[in-house]
Amino acid sequence: MVVRDRRRIDPVTGAPRSLNAGTRAAGETPAAPAGAAAGAAAKAAEKEKKSSEKKAEAKELATVRSELEERTKDLQRVTAEYANYRKRVDRDRVAVVEQATGAVLTTLLPILDDIDRARAHGDLTGAFASVAEQLQNNLTKLGLTSFGEAGDVFDPTWHEAVAHTTSPDVTEPTCVEVLRPGYALGDRLLRAAMVAVTAPDETGGVADADGDADVVGN
Repeated sequence: MVVRDRRRIDPVTGAPRSLNAGTRAAGETPAAPAGAAAGAAAKAAEKEKKSSEKKAEAKELATVRSELEERTKDLQRVTAEYANYRKRVDRDRVAVVEQATGAVLTTLLPILDDIDRARAHGDLTGAFASVAEQLQNNLTKLGLTSFGEAGDVFDPTWHEAVAHTTSPDVTEPTCVEVLRPGYALGDRLLRAAMVAVTAPDETGGVADADGDADVVGN
């Protein structure tokens, strides 16, 4: 059995006693040592430092992401501009080549007309026929095509009418004779076809208010 003397006054000397670890009164809380308070302050400071570092890292990361997004947009814009530039250059190059080819082919059209007339008169024979065929084949390889046939629907964009008649046998303006063929380079018109045109004969009736034709006669 252990007996502790908790009297505050020393019975021998009469002097007040100081409470130590072994003689603390019940219910009293010992004061925290100075080392424990310093440790808690250090932990709080370390926690605040880590929090500040995390905030700084998050802010820096947001800045880097913003700069990266901006640089990506710049790169995409430059790439799109370069692609458009290449398309424009390629388109212009094709147009220049087609224009130069068309100019050369246009100067050869009178020669093709002479060949057609010689063929129509039966004069395209021998070596002349071979040269003419080779010339026409080479021009076809360059993209030259001829058009204009009797029975084609008249198109003022592609046909030049030099004669005009009417007939009840047609329902729309029609090419009845081709006096000179037309030529095109791809979709580009080089020369319109010279044709004689027959239009529907509309003198045999007059349209009434209902849109029906009444025959005019005795």
